[in-house]
Amino acid sequence: MEGADRERKEAGFKERTPVDEARRILSEAAVGGESDEPSTGTETVPLERADGRVLAAPITAARNVPHYRRAAMDGYAVRATDTFGASDRSPEVLRIGDRDGAVGPDRAVRVHTGSALPDGADAVVMIEHVEELEDVGELEVDDAVAEGENVAPIGEDVAEGTQLYDAGHRLRPSDIGLLRSVGYDRLEVAQRPTVGVVPTGEELVDTDPGPGEVIETNGLTVSRMVERWGADATYRDVVTDDAESLRVAIQRDLTKDVVVTTGGSSVGERDLLPEVIDDLGEVLVHGVGLKPGHPVCLGIVEETPVLALPGYPVACIVNAVQFLRPTLRWLEGTAPDPHPTTPAVLERKIPSEPGTRTFARVRLEEREDAAADEPAFAATPTRASGSGVLSSVALADGWVVVDDDREGIAEGETVAVQDWESHP
Repeated sequence: MEGADRERKEAGFKERTPVDEARRILSEAAVGGESDEPSTGTETVPLERADGRVLAAPITAARNVPHYRRAAMDGYAVRATDTFGASDRSPEVLRIGDRDGAVGPDRAVRVHTGSALPDGADAVVMIEHVEELEDVGELEVDDAVAEGENVAPIGEDVAEGTQLYDAGHRLRPSDIGLLRSVGYDRLEVAQRPTVGVVPTGEELVDTDPGPGEVIETNGLTVSRMVERWGADATYRDVVTDDAESLRVAIQRDLTKDVVVTTGGSSVGERDLLPEVIDDLGEVLVHGVGLKPGHPVCLGIVEETPVLALPGYPVACIVNAVQFLRPTLRWLEGTAPDPHPTTPAVLERKIPSEPGTRTFARVRLEEREDAAADEPAFAATPTRASGSGVLSSVALADGWVVVDDDREGIAEGETVAVQDWESHP
């Protein structure tokens, strides 16, 4: 072992990079800083497969919606001037025209909501304000309408040429419907980032663990998170704690946009990944002011971000959310969007060290005695420690973030519980 490596292992993590600074360093190395240009490239996909994808270019409406004047109510299409003065006491009498005919002087045509307005008509009388005299082919109108009343004009929903979305917009199901209505059937989108997920550790097995063995969960969890976040994951077999094997595993996935390893990122005798990454490329950050999960290693190898996440499951998840998710967003040309939060009253104190950003797992329960101006939920920490206890995060409703400059959060304080898992 080289002298510098020995010193690092002996010293441990005396200095830890703040989370925001670590993100900035990673962003600069990964994409040259936050950008609105996808570095993954672009592709054209059918509209029905574009849900969740990120637009690579602005979108404008190719046509008007509606593209014809349409009835906004069931009733009769009329000329507004023919209804002036109509009332309950003195209804106007109009002739009923053919359904496929035009509206002329003193002539009305039956229409339904959404149907095209007949030629000559400029308003619709609601069906509630007419009495049909079918035996004589006439109509009594007891309510005057103004020109344009109960009529949806051309382009009322969307006018042709209107800019609908900017580049970088992540498409939702409602967007897909709107884009079809304005004339799109294919879209140019950012290519999904590709991620190689490599679990490491000689103690890991797939099934039936013996004494000293552990079921591999970190790689599986991270690969599913990657897919949920809109990227494509390749979940690799476990790689043992051997420098050459780790080197080969990282080099194999340098064709991906990101390489993620789990385990072997700290300063112990079997934590070889920081040295391997530094030998292949450059370690950008090793040790972050974050709890749980400070022994994360962020590096760059042949212009590919390599994220070595800690082996403890909770620490692994926290770091994946804090560093891997933003990296995938940067690669798509977007910024990491905030997680949804639920305000809650903290039931117990959350301790934290200044200079460390703490992620405290909590359960939410409704407060039966909450006043109208108070949070409707109470947040109870599931554990104050235990980054190896996967159930503590899997069975939690979210986490509370204690900022770097605080020494914990007091019992009774209102906090924002981040629902990080439900958010893509």
